[in-house]
Parts: sequence; C-alpha cells; structure tokens
Amino acid sequence: MTQNRRKFLSIAALTAGAVGTGSALFARNRTNLPMEDLPKVIRDLQPLDADIIPITVEERKQRIAKVQQLMEQEKMDAVFLEGTSSCFYFTGMHWGQSERTFGIVIPVKGPIAYVCPKFEEDRAKELINTVFGDEIRCWEEHESPYALIVGIVKDRGARYKKIGIEERVRFFIAEGIRKEAPGFTIAEAIPVIAGCRIYKSPAEIALMQKANDVTIAAYKAAFATIYPGMPQTELENNIAAAFRKLGFNGYASVQIGKYSALPHGSITPQTIREGDIIMVDGGTTCEGYNSDITRTIVAGKANQRQTDIWNLEKKAQDAAFAAMHIGVPCEEVDAAARNVIESAGFGKSYHLPGLPHRTGHGIGLDGHEWTNFVKGNKTLIAPGMCFSDEPTIAIPGEFGIRLEDCVYIGTDGAHFFSKQSIAIDQPFG
Repeated sequence: MTQNRRKFLSIAALTAGAVGTGSALFARNRTNLPMEDLPKVIRDLQPLDADIIPITVEERKQRIAKVQQLMEQEKMDAVFLEGTSSCFYFTGMHWGQSERTFGIVIPVKGPIAYVCPKFEEDRAKELINTVFGDEIRCWEEHESPYALIVGIVKDRGARYKKIGIEERVRFFIAEGIRKEAPGFTIAEAIPVIAGCRIYKSPAEIALMQKANDVTIAAYKAAFATIYPGMPQTELENNIAAAFRKLGFNGYASVQIGKYSALPHGSITPQTIREGDIIMVDGGTTCEGYNSDITRTIVAGKANQRQTDIWNLEKKAQDAAFAAMHIGVPCEEVDAAARNVIESAGFGKSYHLPGLPHRTGHGIGLDGHEWTNFVKGNKTLIAPGMCFSDEPTIAIPGEFGIRLEDCVYIGTDGAHFFSKQSIAIDQPFG
C-alpha cells in the first residue's frame, strides 16, 4: 500500500470501520468478479435478507377492495393495468411489457380478470394467484386484445361508461381500448391507483426500511475501498458487489469532481483524485420496494469551499425535513429547502448555481412515484407517504453536493429511513 493510498483511506476507514484493499483489476462494467478479487471489506459482508416478511395475500385483497372503493367514488366501471409495478402491487405477479398486450382488469365490483396472448396462457396460469380472480381471456395473434378488455368491463356491469387507464399503459393500448368502446369515457386512473399506492402500510414501510439499511451497509463497505487513481467504475462495481454479498441486487452511480454538478451524472469516464468531490447515488429493492440514498464526500481532506457548500446543503436538507408536518402542502417542503439555498446567494427558482430540481419525490415500488415536493403541489402530507429529501446544490464547472435520505410519514410525523450524514467526512451518521 502506497503512502498516498494509506493517507487517502483515512476517511474511508472512519466511515466503514475498516480499511479496504481496493483492486485495480476492475474493468469497465465488469461487475461479477470472482470472490477472491473483491476487496476484503466486501468479501467479509454477510447476507441481511433472513428476516424479510413479504406482503401478504390478505393485504393485497385489502388493496383491491380500496381501489374498488375509490373507483366507485370516481364513477369508474373498471381500471386496466399492464404488467407493471401496479400489477405487482395488487396481485403480487411480475409480468412486464412487450408489444403484445397483457394486463389485468379490476372492475368496480367482482373479481379481477386477465387478458393474455393465447400462447402465453400456461405461463399466466403459473403466475396468477387465483384468489384474486381466475378468469383469463386469451387472444390469438390476429385478434384484438382490446375487445377482450372492453368485454370484461361490459360483462361486469358498466353503470358509468367509464374505464380508467393506469398511467404506465402504452398509448397504443389505451387507443385500442377507446376504439373498441364507443360511448365510454377513457380516463386516467391516477386518482384511484395513486390513491392506494401513495399511502404505505406498515408492512411496506418495513420492506423499505430493510432496503435502506442494506444500502447504507453496502455504501459503508464500498467507501472503505476508495483510493487515489480509482476509476469511478471500480467504485460502482464495488458497490454492486457489496449489495450482492448482502443478498440483494443494487447499484449506485458515482460522479466525481465537476461531474457531480450534473444531477443525473455524466457518461464521461472519471477517476478519483485527491481533493475531488465524490457523489454516490443509488439503492436497492426489497420485495420490490426501493431505497434511494445519496452521499457526497471528498477524496482526502475537504477544502473550505467544499465544506461550506456541504454544510449549506445539510442545512437545506434539515429545513425540508423540519417542514414535513402532517397536513402541510407538499410544496412547502420544497420552499423551505429552496429558501435556505437562495438566502445564501444562490440562484432563485431553478437557476444555477443553485437547486435545479424539486426537493424530493415519492418512492415505493417505483424509485420515483407519487407525489413530489415541488412548487405548485398542494397535496397535503399524510401518514403513509414516503419521499426522498434531496435538495442539491449544483455549481456548474466546479462541483455539486447532494445529500439524499428517504422519509416516511408516521402518525406522529416524519421519520428518516437512514441516518443523515453528520459532516463532509462523516457520511454515515
């Protein structure tokens, strides 16, 4: 180990409680190295997946009952979903999307039904939990799946002549349904789908907590492998390897120096040098539920400029969290963080240098979902909601600082899933 490498690892040792043995063997995008080629701090990780409790069938039944109640309020006869995260939310089934229409119809009353390509019927039967409904209507390659969807709605009883379309449904499918349903209104189903998914149950929050705990554990181990001259891809690969050792699939983007000012990073290959800002943003999933955590540190000793901006970012993150009161409009959280940054002389609104994006997004089965901490969002904060808290300070051509921890709203107010960073050289609470 060179003297420079030993010096550089002082922060990493502090953050993870161990000194890594970063290897130069990693090639770009090489993420499945033999175990013996991984740094010891990663090899020593143990799985954290033993105590996971999946969402129960009973809870999914309750979700279907709730969405049917909301459909009644919205005067919808049914909603149609493709095989996306909402399909998994209600049925526990993973399917995906292709050019061939597969999906589920949830009627306002009665069991759900599935629409499936005929040659995929056996696969569908393997995946479907019949407790939610066992009807599968199949279409041959030359037939219209949209006619089957509309037929299910009509057969269940179309009192309102209104079909809701979940937001991830592709246009060609929504348009196909519209053409097969003259006299019907085709409406967006966000009020009923988001009306369920936006409010997480204790079981969902527990799964998100696990995903966040695992992410912090992976980051701690990988940060201990940082050394001068390390390619960004090696650190990314170490993070992915740490997730695998912990029993999860996860990933993080690493942006270095001036590239950290790009909120979603750059494709430019980067190398860690002494004094560089390092921004790490990523996460994993647990039973489909996401974590999303960003940590920003300096390679070696931070200078005063970096420390001052980091401290301002922490103040903005704290201000956002302090504004998260039950009954408060979501836009006030964004305003609280933005006020801290703008009061320090940075650009107003989204102007740079400053905060170029919303302060936070909803999170759950999708990494970004309803609802957002953003100007104009009057949605009231309520128990069960989950958000990211991530006001960024971006200074183009110089660096960016983002601290991101996710939050859940309990009946007693807001709680972080992960411990916040304490200081620029103490990223793990």
